[in-house]
Amino acid sequence: MSAPFPKPRLFTLILLSALAILPINFFLPSLPGMAAEFGVDYGVMSLSLAAYAGVSACLQLVVGPLSDRFGRRPVILWAVAIFLAATLGCALAPDAGTFLGCRMLQAAIAPTYAISLATIRDTASRDGAAGQFGTLAMAWAIAPMLGPALGGLIDQALGWRACFYALALIGGGVWLLCWFDFGETNTARASGPGNPYGAFGALLGSAHFWAYCLCSAFSVGAFYAFLAGAPLAAAAFELSPAVLGMVMGSITGGFILGSFLAGRLAGRWPGTTIILAGRTLACLGLCLGLALHAAGLTHILALFGPCLFVGLSNGLTQPSASAGAISVLPARTGSAAGLSGAISVAGASLVSALAGAVLTPANAQAGLLLVMLASATLALLAALTLRHLERPAPEG
Repeated sequence: MSAPFPKPRLFTLILLSALAILPINFFLPSLPGMAAEFGVDYGVMSLSLAAYAGVSACLQLVVGPLSDRFGRRPVILWAVAIFLAATLGCALAPDAGTFLGCRMLQAAIAPTYAISLATIRDTASRDGAAGQFGTLAMAWAIAPMLGPALGGLIDQALGWRACFYALALIGGGVWLLCWFDFGETNTARASGPGNPYGAFGALLGSAHFWAYCLCSAFSVGAFYAFLAGAPLAAAAFELSPAVLGMVMGSITGGFILGSFLAGRLAGRWPGTTIILAGRTLACLGLCLGLALHAAGLTHILALFGPCLFVGLSNGLTQPSASAGAISVLPARTGSAAGLSGAISVAGASLVSALAGAVLTPANAQAGLLLVMLASATLALLAALTLRHLERPAPEG
């Protein structure tokens, strides 16, 4: 799998990034039917989400360094191959236990997004990488928006197992595309015996790395808090599930727009400036929402409109923050991508857990905005720390 091939085209990395996120929620409309067929409670089948997320976070720490040691191409091909086999296992599973086991193996595809970022950074400057990261982020956001709708249509027409056959078909196509188009970009990979995880110590000792990671984690944390609290906050408006889904999707639409703008601004503005602009926009938007709430405006747009700024600001922030984090150690971009991804997921999950713990039907609307603002403010502080760290030292 290490024969010379051309540098992967951006189109290949976009499809790979979409496949890395699509399995998370592609089959969600099928969960009730799956629970009924397997004869288990719905809660048992819902473990397929938590188990997948947990394995994904762990694999971020493992697969990135392996791509530094053995190259991006073989790790990508093996990851997609394991995903393909696991997806077929899900489709053929005779019981819930087998399904959950195969579902966890499916998570092998998740770190390929981080490796795609490292692949771009191998062959592009930091600003050039940030521009391409914005394009990948758009695909990463669009895939989970379309996934449940497509999965629901397939389930309705052909049954839930067809959803996994469809995922396997997509995975097989991506594997073939990667085989022919995904050339090795890590030309400086280590050789001989050694610890592929040795870069973690240097990364964790870098103030720059922590600032980028915390900025990313608390930026995403505001989004996770939104996902955790928005249905409760919207309960007072008595929205139908379809309308609620459309309203909640607005924050993802903002992320797509922000990612597009980030791609256009990369190389024109310094990365830290783009990050600061995004974080400031998020805080201002949420402050506006709190002001509208304090003024007694209880319209649905007064609650969710300001949240749109969080999606827009995250789209601006994430490409430059990711490019900065994996540029701290240029020779170990895979390790940096994996570690920063794990830190971001862990931090954002903590914010989500906080939102779930403190929000009640009585305080949901103001409380949601406050939790999101707290997370966005911490991300802004991390961005200001970055600006301080990158400020040239005074002469003399």
